[in-house]
Amino acid sequence: MASYFGRTVKVSTFGASHGQAIGGVIDGLPCGFPVNLETLQAFLKRRAPGQHQLQTQRKEADIPEFQSGIVQGRLSGSPLAFTIKNTSQRSGDYDNLRDVPRPSHADYTARMRYGEYVDMRGGGHFSARITAPVCVAGGIAIQLLESIGIHVRAHLAQVGTVPDTSIDYTNPPMDKLASISTEAIPMLDPVQRHTAEQLVLELKTSDDSTGGIVEVFATGLPVGMGNPNYDGIENRLGATLFGMPAVKGISFGSGFPGCASRGSKQNDPFIITDEGVRTKNNNSGGIQGGITNGMPLVMQVGIKPTPSIYHEQNSVSLSNHSAEVLQIKGRHDPCVALRAVPVVEALTALVLLDFVLEHDPHVFRHFSHPALEV
Repeated sequence: MASYFGRTVKVSTFGASHGQAIGGVIDGLPCGFPVNLETLQAFLKRRAPGQHQLQTQRKEADIPEFQSGIVQGRLSGSPLAFTIKNTSQRSGDYDNLRDVPRPSHADYTARMRYGEYVDMRGGGHFSARITAPVCVAGGIAIQLLESIGIHVRAHLAQVGTVPDTSIDYTNPPMDKLASISTEAIPMLDPVQRHTAEQLVLELKTSDDSTGGIVEVFATGLPVGMGNPNYDGIENRLGATLFGMPAVKGISFGSGFPGCASRGSKQNDPFIITDEGVRTKNNNSGGIQGGITNGMPLVMQVGIKPTPSIYHEQNSVSLSNHSAEVLQIKGRHDPCVALRAVPVVEALTALVLLDFVLEHDPHVFRHFSHPALEV
């Protein structure tokens, strides 16, 4: 199973939802950078399960144990390797799924692709549990980017049918987005946040689920970063974000609604500001021709409703070739989009860090050679 991405900063994840541990290896991180482990753990807590009643009640501390790559709190330049122990497995909840696959899960396709010995307990390596190592890597990437003035922040633009307040794409409120990041439902509008919370609680009571849309912003990106055609900013972000379980769609800037608009409204006229050339609007989402234009990057990521619901559902017995009625057990999120927000931030930061190091390979050199810092 291929589970790696990146060109300069290469990330590989391993493990399974109900295995002994999960983890990752990150290669290409700049030597000498001081990692704030408390800040990293706070970031991981945002994704960790069992934090409140709106999430799955599987409880995992998600504390990474570093085997290499960090010495005295600084990146050492060697591959950063770590594990995260799984401490709350209930594999018995999944015994029947080897024969009766869950609708809209990877149970059936993984069995057909890899054979009968593939580990699909709790989703196995296909599980959203594997996004925990991604958040370790992404949490470090976020700290690296912030050290050079690049910030990545996201919110839930929508939960089910409940939308958050719209955001000015030319000047997103990054401080406000940071302030709501630890909310159970990270929406800017407190009224809509409450409405969304009531919706999720209602779905939990009725054994159902819903999806959502995560909207992410990145500010401080240099002009001219990226490539045209098949290796642009959108290309790599899209390819990487689709590696995240439950993602069903990605758009940039004004997205699909903008496609139904008119050029006279969607074009982004250039203007001169104190900061240089900018655009009056930002319907492009900060990217034109696969290359950054100096405006904030804006991206929306659509997350499907959690397929693990407690309703009886139609399936089949693979061994008997007969129809079966399946009732899923286990602990599941009524809206997995709630915990997807930091994962989207993490993956976005990792892709952007990859581009930053391609754009300027020496941008972090002062951490490894402090005597050369001017």
